Amino acid sequence: MYKGVQFHGVLIILSTMLTLSSLLSVSLVESVKDLIRYLRHEDDTRDIRQQLGAGQILQNDLLPIISQHTQDKPLFDACIRLMVNLTQPALLCFGKVPNDPAFRHHFLNVTSYLQAYKEAFADEKVFTVLSETLYNLLQLDWEQRSEEDNLLIERILLLVRNVLHIPADPYEEKNVDDDASVHDKLLWAVHISGLDDLIKFLACAQSEQQWSFHILEIISLMFRDQTPEVLATAGQIRSAQEKQKDSEELELLRQKELAEKRSRTLTRGTRHSRFRGSYVIEGLKSIAEKDVVFHQGIHNFKNYSHDAGKAVRRVPKRKQAAKDSESHRRSALNVRIFLREFCIDFLDNCYNRLMYLVKEGLIRERAQQHDETYYLWALTFFMAFNRLQNFRADVVSETISIRSFHFIEKNITNYYEMMLTDKSDATSWSRRMHLALKAYQELLLTVNEMDRSKDESIRHSSNVIKSNIFYLMEFREIFLTLLRKFDERMQPRSFLRDLVESTHLFLRMLERFCKGRNSLVVQKKKVKRRKRSQKKPQTEISEEDLEQIWHIVSEELRASGFQLSASLMEGAVPFDAASDTPVNEQRTQALVRIQDTLLSRTGPEALGLLRAARAVWPEGDAFGSVEVEPEEELELLKQILFTKLPRSAPMDAALEEEEGDELEEEEELESVAVSETEFNFLDFIKRFANPNIVRPYIVLLRSYSQNTPHTNHCITRMLHRLSVDLKMEALLYQLSAFSLFNKILGDPAATVYQELVKFVKFVLNRFFVFAATNNKVFVELLEGSKKKSKWTPEQEEELQRLYEEHKDSGVPDVVETLLPLLGTSRTRREVVTHLVSMGLVDSVKDLKKEKKGTRIVLWTEEQEEELQGLFEDFRDSDDVLGNIMKRITAKRSRARIVEKLLSLGLVSERKELYKRRSRSSHGKSRGMSEEEFFDVSGEFQERDVEEDDDQSDQDEDEEDEHEVEIRFRSTGKRLQKNKSRGVSVNAGALREMLLSLRQQGLSGPLLWLQNSLNRTADDREEDGVSHPVALVPLTEENEDAMENRSFQKLLRAVGICAPSDGQETFWRISASLSVDQLRSLAASLEAVEEAEGNSESNQDVSLEKVNEEEEEEEQELRAQALRALLLSRKRKHGSAESGGEVQILFAQTWSCFLLCSSDQAEKKISKKRSRVLDDDEEEEDEDQEEKPDAAPSSRSVDDAPPAPAKRRYTRVLSDEEDDD
Repeated sequence: MYKGVQFHGVLIILSTMLTLSSLLSVSLVESVKDLIRYLRHEDDTRDIRQQLGAGQILQNDLLPIISQHTQDKPLFDACIRLMVNLTQPALLCFGKVPNDPAFRHHFLNVTSYLQAYKEAFADEKVFTVLSETLYNLLQLDWEQRSEEDNLLIERILLLVRNVLHIPADPYEEKNVDDDASVHDKLLWAVHISGLDDLIKFLACAQSEQQWSFHILEIISLMFRDQTPEVLATAGQIRSAQEKQKDSEELELLRQKELAEKRSRTLTRGTRHSRFRGSYVIEGLKSIAEKDVVFHQGIHNFKNYSHDAGKAVRRVPKRKQAAKDSESHRRSALNVRIFLREFCIDFLDNCYNRLMYLVKEGLIRERAQQHDETYYLWALTFFMAFNRLQNFRADVVSETISIRSFHFIEKNITNYYEMMLTDKSDATSWSRRMHLALKAYQELLLTVNEMDRSKDESIRHSSNVIKSNIFYLMEFREIFLTLLRKFDERMQPRSFLRDLVESTHLFLRMLERFCKGRNSLVVQKKKVKRRKRSQKKPQTEISEEDLEQIWHIVSEELRASGFQLSASLMEGAVPFDAASDTPVNEQRTQALVRIQDTLLSRTGPEALGLLRAARAVWPEGDAFGSVEVEPEEELELLKQILFTKLPRSAPMDAALEEEEGDELEEEEELESVAVSETEFNFLDFIKRFANPNIVRPYIVLLRSYSQNTPHTNHCITRMLHRLSVDLKMEALLYQLSAFSLFNKILGDPAATVYQELVKFVKFVLNRFFVFAATNNKVFVELLEGSKKKSKWTPEQEEELQRLYEEHKDSGVPDVVETLLPLLGTSRTRREVVTHLVSMGLVDSVKDLKKEKKGTRIVLWTEEQEEELQGLFEDFRDSDDVLGNIMKRITAKRSRARIVEKLLSLGLVSERKELYKRRSRSSHGKSRGMSEEEFFDVSGEFQERDVEEDDDQSDQDEDEEDEHEVEIRFRSTGKRLQKNKSRGVSVNAGALREMLLSLRQQGLSGPLLWLQNSLNRTADDREEDGVSHPVALVPLTEENEDAMENRSFQKLLRAVGICAPSDGQETFWRISASLSVDQLRSLAASLEAVEEAEGNSESNQDVSLEKVNEEEEEEEQELRAQALRALLLSRKRKHGSAESGGEVQILFAQTWSCFLLCSSDQAEKKISKKRSRVLDDDEEEEDEDQEEKPDAAPSSRSVDDAPPAPAKRRYTRVLSDEEDDD
């Protein structure tokens, strides 16, 4: 309410200020700026804009202000800014034409106000002020112009653009041709004020090239309702040829009218009109299986139809034909003469330069979206005007090139692809595609006009262009593609008309070009499709072949005396320690490798692999004992060769096989081969002999009475090429085409379409001649109608019965079950469509075929109860999820069970389902005894068995991927936990972190954290309820701090929880912290500022305490590592498997000890030098301090996993007044 009062107050002030002295111009400026500010904050209904339009603020106030206060620069600038905002298109305000009735009403209101603005601007005084201001600004040199001057020039051009863009009101402007409309009055005001000369200057001036897109847009809007044919003949005396053409058109219309009048006279009955009589039509059955009784005059029988009186079937909106949006009218004569002179001057002085600048801007992507449409329009309009008005090739030389053809062809392809993908805006993409097609047509017409020139150089240039066009395959195929892909639902009839005429012109030019040459070589591109190479299954080798192979290998080994070279032994590596493949699988793979080398008849290499594998896996004598004899090795190799070993398919092949099961067709690879071939015109015409290409011609022929004679000639010529030149008139043997032919022959004005009637008679004559020898041709007339297969009542009953039986049977696909049971051969689409038409299924989507691997298995009530029971039984066990998966009846993946447990509310987060580790007693760790060590190693073996069983689920739960390693690395991580616990308790260490953060410039985030803790404490004290509170950073400084590892370490120290993986985004203040704890933490953050003076001594004390604890942990780790070493030596001669595990444990424990020791040493050094090192070195030290969080291994410190990524939010700030 307060805003509305202010707004109306500004309007009153603005209206009253005009009557007062000019000394109050400052108040006027402030009032205008207030209106700009209100427009900036209007709502979605554009209420401010509508109120300003209803109050006629532009007509009564703003236009008088700019006329009277031209010298007041601040006021003039503010008024121009406001008018630019008020006159912007309604589509720009609402984004699109609203579908909602309420918003559609607001949209129409804004449009009506814009039309009133346009009528107010149709005054030469207003444009005189604008042109004079623009002229004065353009007189300034580039160095003398300020930024405000350039902004004012751009705003004046935008204002002119907006006013010209306003559409006409068809209900108000019911003017006929040659009458002045509002747009004509506006153009005349532009001409009288001299603004058109400034526009031409801006288009050709070298120093004003930055306004090229604005100028081209203004020019296109000036000629919006004009056609080049009308403007080219404006004010000219008609030639004798034009007069003869007009008289022929009038004579054709007169003959058509006389023919219709004669037809009506002949059909009139001789009897009295009141006696109509009744007739029986023999052979035409009615509903009662009797002959039809006709109760009208016999002369009306030809209009009889069974469909008479029936309700017209409504065509769905998505299937309706696209409507033409073109609107042309003939303006007043003086306006047409002015525009004609403008076109002539523009072509002589501006066209080539402006089109070059715009093209460069488009190529370098310096333009706005869809600005290329103005370029395409200008190319079409001005080249057509030049062709019709004393053709000169030099004035349009910039756009007569192969580059222009390529640019338009690329845009046509792009528009077609977007029309298919962006179906919500398909109409707009279709209009852009039509514009590009007309530009392509005009280029062809211009090149064709160049052939008629008397200048030899121009004719030579046209031959060069044509040779390039006809040589490249893209330019020859474009019309074939457009005709084949024509869709009348998205592309209007005018698009099809231009496409047919362009195709006719192209074929005529190509035919003439081929006639003058003995041969023509053109480019040919062939797409080679080859199936993806698939590995053929290995055929089994017979026993005889194996015996022969073994004979060759054994002789070679005996000849060498079983001695191998050093290089061969070094190359034999059967085990890869860095591989993720388990040891048992690598042992099997080693046997397969030995067998492959034997099959390839390389005996020494096989023997080397055998001995290397024996050294790696000496246990079990799988590769022979250590003291094996050469003959025993030979016998062992023979056993490996003759044994059928299990060969696992590689991972890539397995994935390809799974994808092949899901796809219906095999995946193919495409490669384009470019070659040259000799061109044959008849072979090229044969490519038009396609039903998909003939269909658009028949569609356009249906409107033969509305088509121009040239369009009907183009259609007839193409059909003549197919029927006469290629002798493929059978393409027209369709019932729909014959029905159209019958309509043409029965037209009373058929004499007007002599060429078309002659062709129709030719086709019908050939058809009846052929039918005399083959009476089955009448049946073939229905082939193109695509009649749907009929369902008998018995088949419908059978389909309904089978569907009722199987719809509740639980089968995954009911349709696939019904297809074999149906007696007749039906396709899936026919069955699904008929089920929908019978009302058994609501929609086709209900029976959509499901792809493999995408069907979701639902949980029944019994399965949910079973899951709840298993969870209650094992909720206290160490591995809840593993026990559930082993005992659940309906086997499901790990991820599905976790999601179901979360949805049932049995667990609140995924962490509750992780495997739990066995924890030692509280206090200082005492390490592991020998018995505990072997208990853990035995448990490790059991874990290996469980992991092999659940290997298929490891990809769905990455948290359990390293569960076994965590058990052996728990010793190393225990040190990190003690560290973090010490930080959270030790006030000295906390103070040290705070000082370090303040040195890094994070005082602001620390203050924000302190305020958040205090605010949370106040809320919990007031509400009495504790909930986790998210820390949401709203500034960039706080966001950067939340990503700083040192700051995250501080958050953990004060008890703030990190976001859980996949569930949360922000850090949260834990609900377990009480009000007192929160306030004490906030006070501890504040106390650091007071204690900065004596922080040095506190740091030393706290550092000594931390160092003592770390030394104790270091001693503990050293003792555990040495204990593992002793156990390894004691069991060196024991079982090989246990010994291997002891060595693994020792290596991991020792690496953990070394890593932690080096980490502690680096930490001590970094703390002692904290005052000397800069911020970057402190960040590196903090990264090294966090190293124990990762699994202890031989990786470098830089490989430590980073903190979990956090989503960044940007705070949206309201616009401030740029005037202040």
